[in-house]
Amino acid sequence: MVSPVTVVKSEGPKLVPFFKATCVYFVLWLPTSSPSWFSALIKCLPIFCLWVFLLAHGFSFLGAHSSARKILAGLIFSALGDAFLIWQEQGYFVHGLLMFAITHILYSSAFGMKPLNVSVGLVISVVSGLSYSLLYPYLSGPFTYLVAVYIALIGFMGWRAMAGLQLANDLWTWTKLSACLGSVLFMVSDLTIAVNKFCFPVPHSRAIIMATYYAAQMLIALSAVECQDVEVARKKRT
Repeated sequence: MVSPVTVVKSEGPKLVPFFKATCVYFVLWLPTSSPSWFSALIKCLPIFCLWVFLLAHGFSFLGAHSSARKILAGLIFSALGDAFLIWQEQGYFVHGLLMFAITHILYSSAFGMKPLNVSVGLVISVVSGLSYSLLYPYLSGPFTYLVAVYIALIGFMGWRAMAGLQLANDLWTWTKLSACLGSVLFMVSDLTIAVNKFCFPVPHSRAIIMATYYAAQMLIALSAVECQDVEVARKKRT
C-alpha cells in the first residue's frame, strides 16, 4: 500500500490550485441573493481545478483507467449542477438535481460492484430511508418522487464507495478510504441542502454545505489515482 507521505508528496502539489480556488470562494462569499455568471464561476472554480488535477496525471492514464474517466465526467456534471444551483430560486433547482444525479451514477460506476458487501448496503438503505422519512412530510408535487430517486442514487453511490473499505481484513488502500470519506461528506452536504430547503433553516447551512461538498469532491477525485500510485509502488519493489 502506498504510504500517506508518498501520497502527499506526489499528489499535494497538484491540489494546490484547488485549495487556492476554495479559499477564494470562502473569502469572496458572494451573496446567493444576486446570482451572476461571476458568482457561478467562483463557485465552480474549485471543481475546474479538480478537472486539472486529474488531467495532470496524463491523457494516457485517463485512457487506460475507465474509473478515472468516469470520475472526471462526474466532476464535469457537478460543475454544471453547481452553476444551475446558483439560479435555483429562478427555477433551476431541478436542473441542478439532475446534473448531480448523473454525477452519482458516474461515481457509482467508477467505484464498481466488487466487492458487493451487502451488509454495508443494508446500513446505507436504512440511513437513506430514515433521511427520506425526515423529508417526506415537507415534500409536495414532483419533489416527492424526485427527492426519493435522488436519495436512492446518492445512497447507492455511498454503498459502492464504502463497500471496498474492509478494515478488518486489511483489504483497503488510502484511495478506498478517500472514496469512502468523500461519499459520506457528499451525503452530509446534500442532506443539509435538502433539510435547509424543504424543512427548516439550518444554522450556517451554506458554510456546512460548501465545506463538506468541496472536501467530498477532492477526496473522490483523489480516489481516481489509485491505479497510478499502485503501479509506481510495484515498479519500486521490482
